[in-house]
Amino acid sequence: MSAPMQSFRINRGAVAFVHDLVMAALSFLLSLWLRLGDSLFQSWDIPRLVMATGLFAAVAAPIFLSQRMYRGIWRFASVNDLITITRAATLTILVFLPLMFLLTRLNDLPRSILLINWLALLVLLGAPRFLYRLLKDRRASLQNTLGDEWRIPVLVLGAGSGAELFLRATMRPGAQYRGVGLLSLTPGRVGRGIHGVEVLGTLDQLEEVVATLRDGPDGGPERLILSEETTDGTLVRQLFDRVDALGMTLARLPRLTDLKDGFEDKVEVRPVAVEDLLGRPQAVLDRAAMQSLIEGRRVLVTGAGGSIGSELVRQIADCRPASLSLVESSEFALYTIDREMEEHHPGLARRALIANVRDRARIGRVMAEERPELVFHAAALKHVPMVEANPLEGCLTNAVGTRIVADACLAHGVALMVLISTDKAVNPTNVMGAAKRMAETYCQAQDIRSDAGRTRFVTVRFGNVLGSTGSVVPLFQRQLAAGGPITVTHPEMTRYFMTIREAVELVLQASALGYGNRDRYQGRIFVLDMGEPVKIVHLARQMIRLAGLRPEIDVKIVYTGLRPGEKLFEEIFHGAEAPVPTERDGILVAAVRALDHDHVAAAIESLEEACRRQDADGARRVLRDLVPEYRADTPPAPLTAG
Repeated sequence: MSAPMQSFRINRGAVAFVHDLVMAALSFLLSLWLRLGDSLFQSWDIPRLVMATGLFAAVAAPIFLSQRMYRGIWRFASVNDLITITRAATLTILVFLPLMFLLTRLNDLPRSILLINWLALLVLLGAPRFLYRLLKDRRASLQNTLGDEWRIPVLVLGAGSGAELFLRATMRPGAQYRGVGLLSLTPGRVGRGIHGVEVLGTLDQLEEVVATLRDGPDGGPERLILSEETTDGTLVRQLFDRVDALGMTLARLPRLTDLKDGFEDKVEVRPVAVEDLLGRPQAVLDRAAMQSLIEGRRVLVTGAGGSIGSELVRQIADCRPASLSLVESSEFALYTIDREMEEHHPGLARRALIANVRDRARIGRVMAEERPELVFHAAALKHVPMVEANPLEGCLTNAVGTRIVADACLAHGVALMVLISTDKAVNPTNVMGAAKRMAETYCQAQDIRSDAGRTRFVTVRFGNVLGSTGSVVPLFQRQLAAGGPITVTHPEMTRYFMTIREAVELVLQASALGYGNRDRYQGRIFVLDMGEPVKIVHLARQMIRLAGLRPEIDVKIVYTGLRPGEKLFEEIFHGAEAPVPTERDGILVAAVRALDHDHVAAAIESLEEACRRQDADGARRVLRDLVPEYRADTPPAPLTAG
């Protein structure tokens, strides 16, 4: 807008204020006339009438301003605005009454006029606002009706606040969508409506409702829009397939907290993301316990630049630790997370430390200098084929490195060490999983030995995290960007998935549980509830469709066969680890399956010796001795059509 135009721009708040003062004066005159009729000018002369009317407007002015009546927008006048007007009118009458008594002793002013004036003021202040909104809504509705031919017809799943917000947005000029029907998750709302859009059936009747709409004069919907924030991943996956079979697309509304500037913004739908397909209803977290564990304590994170480690750093920083030590062997990864902390938590005392968990002397110095009270051990080599090709490095980092960190925690009086483990440690078929199982066993054995005042060891085990480095989702995204093909190792392969944020939240929750309940959880492994496993080929097909393409037509899926060390499916519990629920949703514990500490320590010493002398066969023998379920020679499953 040009400067001259800006100088002439009307201040709508000032206009509304002047309007209300005029209405206040009119309400006083109107109430007198309603009460006294034609005798008004016999009882009141003009100067006296002007004085009283002016006084009423003068009393109203500061009260109207104090009640913040001009922050709202008339276009969206609501019950809250009516409450504000009622409060302002009441205060005006209550202040005006004693002032008039002091000036006139209320001569010739019938007491009933005050009630009449209060009602008149409510009407004259409220009616223009709601009439303005009604006219705007009617005009928007008419404009949208005239433009229905270019607006996208959509079916909305849900009949709650999200659906109401979306349908209200479709009534505005320029709206991109028009609602042709609603689907409810429960039958109780069928037949009802929101803003003139009827609830046509339940989710089970999706196909029937779409067929009915397509036979109607307005045509069928082109999209199904999810209006509920809590729709779980299993349901979204099922809907994705059903909607695709109907030739429609699936989308969802943004979360209500994502709307920055209120109802004037367009409510834009967003495509269904991979997280929506894999997610589950969010577990209820005890954030007070998580905060209590970390706040005011010195915390150290190993592997701080990795996918899990960096998210741990973010969430720990939000809990206000006394200091935060970032330990990482990759200079670039450490630089990246340290810069992020500088931007988002500039006041947090922290140190970025280049260190490898396999270096016993360096880790000892770090512990001595930082004196952490809590240690989160996320450093690991986790890519199965890479570790299978470099088994000695995997054993040194995942097993020996964990022992080095654990021993340093004991030596320097750390209160709690949390080991981040993996479902690949259960019945492992690869070096990565077997080494992580050795790490679990050592920490379990240490925790069982732990008495009051000694270091507690908590182990948290979970599956694949969505979008982490080396995981399948970023690989598929890169392959899609290149035009395909998508490579899947086996049509029957399944995996557990969880978002990084949810995994780390539950890690912190499990840490608080384990630390605060020594007797109940000593020596146990916390296992995150990963929901149902997902077939990788199904995930590939869904990601292709999310990109607006057709599997096997636009983008081919190629089966490459299992890689060394890979399993068709992962497990989160060993047969001897009966799962036990905890008091927190989303977290289970495994029954204790630990060995004698001295035996485990001797085995890891033997493993370290074999690794240091580059004896891969000797290292594998140690793994098999301590982890008898480790089977590296499992034959690959034959490739069949999936």
